[in-house]
Amino acid sequence: MDIRLGDVLTMKKAHPCGSKEWKVLRVGMDFRLRCEGCGHEIMIPRAKAEKNIRQVQRTEAEKA
Repeated sequence: MDIRLGDVLTMKKAHPCGSKEWKVLRVGMDFRLRCEGCGHEIMIPRAKAEKNIRQVQRTEAEKA
């Protein structure tokens, strides 16, 4: 799966704050994600994150 820095991921399950949107801060074997609702940051293994992704959103500048 092609995940890049700055992408916003929509996950299957919501964070306890209610948001399902996470911004990608770091990619590699682990992802560092920031909750778009409350700003909480987590490190999650790549395999676990990819399993729970519903949608990847990119800005127009990043698509080109």
